[in-house]
Amino acid sequence: MKVLISVDMEGISGIVHPTETNPDGYDYARGRASMTAEANAVIAGVLDAESTAEVQVADAHGSFRNLLPEELDRRAHLVRGKPRPLGMLGGLDEQTDAVLLVGYHTRAGGGPAVLAHTMNDGILDVRVAGRSMGEIGLNAAMAGYLGVPAVLLSGDDSACAELRDLVPSAVTVAVKQALGQGAAVALHPEEARDRLRHAAAEAVTRCPQVPPLSLAGPLDIEVDLSAPFMVDLATLVPGVSRGEGGRTVTFTAADFADAYQLVLLLAQLATIKPG
Repeated sequence: MKVLISVDMEGISGIVHPTETNPDGYDYARGRASMTAEANAVIAGVLDAESTAEVQVADAHGSFRNLLPEELDRRAHLVRGKPRPLGMLGGLDEQTDAVLLVGYHTRAGGGPAVLAHTMNDGILDVRVAGRSMGEIGLNAAMAGYLGVPAVLLSGDDSACAELRDLVPSAVTVAVKQALGQGAAVALHPEEARDRLRHAAAEAVTRCPQVPPLSLAGPLDIEVDLSAPFMVDLATLVPGVSRGEGGRTVTFTAADFADAYQLVLLLAQLATIKPG
C-alpha cells in the first residue's frame, strides 16, 4: 500500500493564531513541533494497520519547510520545499492508494473556523462549477482525479464538516472546536495524537469503501481575488478572463488537473505586491 499524508498547520490541535504558524511568530517553534508530532501519530496509525505500507509525508504549509525532518518518524519519506508539482499534494501519483489530510483548515468565508483561508490572503474564493471550494475540496478533488480517495482529515470541527460534505465516508478527527477565526476549544495534544493514530489506522483499513472525489470536465472555474491589480495580472494568463465585478477571474478547464494547476498559479500571482 502507498499512502500520502499531506500536513498543513492551521488545523493542528491548540493552534489558533498566526504567530504559531508564521516563521516570524514568537510561537512558531512550538507550532512546528506540534505539527511534526501529529504527523508522526498519523504515520504510526497507518503502519499499525498496514505494516509494509510506503508512507510519504508532504509538508503542506506555507513554505513547505515546517516539519522537523530529524523528528519525523524514520519509516516515512518527507516531501519538502517548493515549488513542486501538485503543491500541497507533492508526491501524489496514480500508484497512491490513499491520501490523508492532517492539520487542515476551512475555506475562506467558511466557519466559524480557526484561521480559515484558501491558499493565501489574496484569494477570497474559488468556485468549481459554481461550488465554493477551499484547500480541502481542491486537494480531495485533485487526488480523486488520479483515482485516489481522501480517506481522513483532521482539523477543527468546521474543516471536518467540509470534507464530510464532499466525501461522506471519510474518517474525520476534530482536534478542536472552533469559536471563531482566532479561538477554539482544543483537545490536549496527547489526546489529539491518540485519536489521530486510531483514526489513521481505521481510515486506511476502510480505504476500499471510500470513493475518490471525481469531478468530470470540462469545468467552469471562478476565482475571487482580493485586489483589482491581481485581476490585471491574472488576465495575462492565456484562457483567463475577467468575470463580473472587479475582483473575479474565470476560465474553463478541460479536466480537474488543469483546473488545479491554474488555481495554484493564480494563488502565486495573488502574493505579488503592487508597484
